[in-house]
Amino acid sequence: MNLPFFVARKYLFSRKRKTIINIISWISLIGIAVGSMALIIVLSVYNGIGDLTQSLFNVFDPELVIEPRQGKSFHTGDTFPLQQIKQTEGVASVSEIVEENAWVIYKQNEQIVMLRGVDRNYLHHSGLQYKLSNTLNYDLGNDNGNYGVLLGGNLYWALGINYLDQNTPLVVHIPKRKAGIGLTIDDAFNTRYAMVLDFFSVQNEIDSKYGVADIGFVRELLDYSPDEVSFLALSVDSSHSVKKVKKHLQAVVGDNFRVKDRFEQQPLYYKIYSSERLGIFLILSLIIIIASLSLIASLSLLIIDKRDDNRLMQCLGTTKGTLRRIFFVEGVLISVVGVFIGLAVGFVVCFLQQQFGIVKMGDGNFIVDAFPVAMHLIDFVVVFALVIVLSMASVWFTVRRAKF
Repeated sequence: MNLPFFVARKYLFSRKRKTIINIISWISLIGIAVGSMALIIVLSVYNGIGDLTQSLFNVFDPELVIEPRQGKSFHTGDTFPLQQIKQTEGVASVSEIVEENAWVIYKQNEQIVMLRGVDRNYLHHSGLQYKLSNTLNYDLGNDNGNYGVLLGGNLYWALGINYLDQNTPLVVHIPKRKAGIGLTIDDAFNTRYAMVLDFFSVQNEIDSKYGVADIGFVRELLDYSPDEVSFLALSVDSSHSVKKVKKHLQAVVGDNFRVKDRFEQQPLYYKIYSSERLGIFLILSLIIIIASLSLIASLSLLIIDKRDDNRLMQCLGTTKGTLRRIFFVEGVLISVVGVFIGLAVGFVVCFLQQQFGIVKMGDGNFIVDAFPVAMHLIDFVVVFALVIVLSMASVWFTVRRAKF
């Protein structure tokens, strides 16, 4: 057996003689274990919250959108490669979307709504149909020119919609594209009427902002031509990579258009999420740094405590380099055992939370009852690497300065 490893293992796990130095070494080991466990648990909970929030955005945000780099709309006529986009490998469906802010009035209540006009297959390939208050298969528009609107839940209640009242329409105003400041509403706005069919509940920001209507209805309000859209919403076949499909589509549409995935559709949220996650990781890394400092102290005390053993081994022919390797291996053993214990306990805690929801969110109207948890392999790898690197640096510094 390798001499440094054999001696270091005896120092750490020997049952014959327990001293205060051994206790301090085990305290260092426990500190590393607790720090590793805390990092894994907090990162996993943060992953769970992030995945939950992302899933809520995913209900409303398409997997990919194609929008113009300049201007608010574009035409899908002969010069635009619409058929080529639909035939692109991996594209499951394409929906035309028209979107604009609208001023809506219901009785005496009024709100500003981001009105999203969608075609007839939009509700079927998005997750929005599962977020309605009931399971009716709504038709947002028909050939008779009668239109319906779906509102976000917060808007629905803010407008005081009475679901029993089927006679009072929602009045929708959108400014005329080429009109100046008029003396009356009719001069400045296009006005249409629609019945509020239902409300959806996705996420607070979306529920407070969006309404969904038939694309023909919104085109009438905006004076758009039948082939004019704000953007195209695309869903990707599950067997294909969104990243690869996005790259292919960007080549198809050219430099005048942008192809955005869900991260790019919500850039502020994802930047904040990534920044907060990094901040939490750095703060909790301080626990590992403190544990590494305690490792320096315990290893220094162990070297002092083993002076007689060191002299005896030197008399038997052991070099100073070998002695340094013994205590280096001792420090690495403490950190490796500690991080493995911490990762194992963290995994068990997260697994129990996933299966049984032990820690609840508390009283209130939460989307989930218990804290969501999502364990990612990369987190375990990063935590392991962080602990080992910091510990080895601390041990190397201590051993190099030790006098034998």
